[in-house]
Amino acid sequence: MKNTHTQDLLHTLYSMAFLVEARDPYTGGHLWRVSQYSTRLALACGFSMQDAVVAGLGGFLHDLGKVGVPDSILNNPGKLSDEQYAVMKTHPALGAQVLEGHPMAPWATDAVLSHHERIDGKGYPNGLDGRKIPEAARIVGIADAFDAMTSTRPYRKGMPVAAAIEQIEMNLDRQFDLNFGRRFIELAHANELDGIVGHSDTGIPMRECPMCGPVVVLHKHQKAGDKVFCRVCGNGFALEEQQSKLALKPTMQKGNAADLQALIDHDLLERLLDESLPYLPVDSGNGKS
Repeated sequence: MKNTHTQDLLHTLYSMAFLVEARDPYTGGHLWRVSQYSTRLALACGFSMQDAVVAGLGGFLHDLGKVGVPDSILNNPGKLSDEQYAVMKTHPALGAQVLEGHPMAPWATDAVLSHHERIDGKGYPNGLDGRKIPEAARIVGIADAFDAMTSTRPYRKGMPVAAAIEQIEMNLDRQFDLNFGRRFIELAHANELDGIVGHSDTGIPMRECPMCGPVVVLHKHQKAGDKVFCRVCGNGFALEEQQSKLALKPTMQKGNAADLQALIDHDLLERLLDESLPYLPVDSGNGKS
């Protein structure tokens, strides 16, 4: 690591993001996927490695503001009411407040604050349009929307990739940046996103709880015979190897408080640090090369 202080600062932000994600049992791996999509899209659009890593950092931190959204809204099993949606829409501005004054704020605030803005000016929180929306936010906005469409929620199954790509294509130059959106569509058609869709880490497909539906996130260090638990229904499972992949086998045992607590994936966190720190603009801190 070339800068221990920078490493510590980034470690803190990643840890906070992990804990925010852990509050919603259906979004396991969402931050990793959005970060991966954002980095790949930025590179495909000709960004330098430094700027692509900064876009990926914004992708991982984009939902920080959900720390201030009540559980009753964040974990609502149905569609949100207008009043609940109004509260949910506060999360970008709150995320920017969380970053305010942080040494790394210049690298991530654009994506955190503006990833729900739209090219046609109908987004939030500030109704920005076109090129007034920062590039990182336009990239993360596409990645976030694609992952939302292809991920299962309590009230709907995730779309097939082809259907989600069709939605992006239909909304080019309205919701999504025309150039960035076209590049993302090209990545999908070239199967460049296949190792990210439906995964919570490289080579780790997501597993749904067979009892109640939410994501049971597996980690790289886990192996056949290990025990995991659904944090919603509390049911336990043994990992069983089936066709070279780990599957969930019910143990008919309920987890205790320690089994069900939210855990930070420190192995993934350390790999994220190793991958990003060599390219981050430590000296300038402005997110641009």
